[in-house]
Amino acid sequence: MQFISIAFSLFFAVTFGLYWLFNKDLKIQNILLLISSYIFYGFWDWRFLALLIGSSAIAYYLGFKIGENQGRKRKLYLNLGLILAIGTLFYFKYFGFFIDSFAGLFKIKNTITLNIILPLGISFYTFRIVSYFLDIKNNKLKPETDALAFFNYIAFFPSMTSGPIDKGGLLLPQLKKERIFTAESGADAARQILLGAFKKVVVANSISPITQGIFQNYEHLSGSTVAFGAILFLFELYADFSGYSDMAVGFARLLGFKNTKNFAFPLFAQNIAEYWRKWHISLTSWLTEYVFTPLVIQFRDYGKKGLIAAIILNFVLIGAWHGPRFTFVLFGLLHGIYYIPLIIKDKLNKKKKISGAIPTFGELGNILLTMLMVCFALILFAAPDLKSAFGMYGKIFSLSIFTVPQFIKIKIIGFIGILILIDWLNKDYEHGLAVARLNPLIRRSLYVFLILMIMYFGAFSNGSYIYEQF
Repeated sequence: MQFISIAFSLFFAVTFGLYWLFNKDLKIQNILLLISSYIFYGFWDWRFLALLIGSSAIAYYLGFKIGENQGRKRKLYLNLGLILAIGTLFYFKYFGFFIDSFAGLFKIKNTITLNIILPLGISFYTFRIVSYFLDIKNNKLKPETDALAFFNYIAFFPSMTSGPIDKGGLLLPQLKKERIFTAESGADAARQILLGAFKKVVVANSISPITQGIFQNYEHLSGSTVAFGAILFLFELYADFSGYSDMAVGFARLLGFKNTKNFAFPLFAQNIAEYWRKWHISLTSWLTEYVFTPLVIQFRDYGKKGLIAAIILNFVLIGAWHGPRFTFVLFGLLHGIYYIPLIIKDKLNKKKKISGAIPTFGELGNILLTMLMVCFALILFAAPDLKSAFGMYGKIFSLSIFTVPQFIKIKIIGFIGILILIDWLNKDYEHGLAVARLNPLIRRSLYVFLILMIMYFGAFSNGSYIYEQF
């Protein structure tokens, strides 16, 4: 069930109506929310509901055990919880890759992994479970006594399939207190959903056929066309993923919840560190807290070399999180290498805010350089294997890079331009359509414009999201 579908529209309308009908009864609201989350998940494949519910039940039980014990017993329950959570993720997401690699290495016919299907959203709810265990262990969170709230935390449907990855400290308290719906917050949530829909069906879905055509047929295309495809893919990926996040956060807000912010206008980042502080924020902040910071502490005696090692290991993990492909690992490694000059120059944590209405030449140069670095790495992200990735890089570094690229469409450039303009005008606000400050006539004209764009140019054939596969 995709956000951009008639089925979801009907589902959410019924959920929303029943949910607020019982706005004075928190328990009934949470029961309705949990049932809705399981219906939403079961719509994809009801067979994996048992895995989701079972994982939630085990995490609920082990959370108590971690919290009530100390010393070796606490460590035992923590390790058991981490092994079960990460082991389940490993089996469904990575086991087939290792078996296939082993079989290929020794030329053994493999039939073991043919029926292993990746459960929807497993990477996202596994990270919620892991952070819950670690927060209890680090005394940042107490074991949750409200089972209904906890099961909702794991299965919360607006952010189930592709995040954001909310920590227990943010979402669990909201599940245990009265939610209030106001016209002002509802209107702003609707604006965010509208922008997310525009990003997805107009921008991302219009670019997708072009990038697929370029990456699948790169051998017959010029280097300039492959490079143009990488640039387009950046905008496709951003519009697709941030569009999903806008809608997920918007739907959650309509139910009275505040999710983790997942994007903060990364297209205007002036270096790679700032880019990652603004891109997929819930994942990068999760890994910063639970992986990078412990690594920095572990390597603190090695100075800048230790910091470089911690960042590279962290980004290799970010790459591997996306899936069982060597291209993803190299994608993460390359981003880690990008950080080295910033570390050497002590500019890792230096934040550059664009103060004017128009960027200076220096600011624009920093933005363009950062985006080129990201696009270069995205070749690894988009390529299905190393052979294809190196083939595309070979094209880019050939003399054909100096030719005029194919597949340039004014319409697509216009869509991207509208997206950049909307983001730029709202870059200092919570989301790209936070326009409550504007004159009512201008606001309504903008809404009508985006709705007409969706109706006239929207490509509704592709309802799935890129990050659902992760």
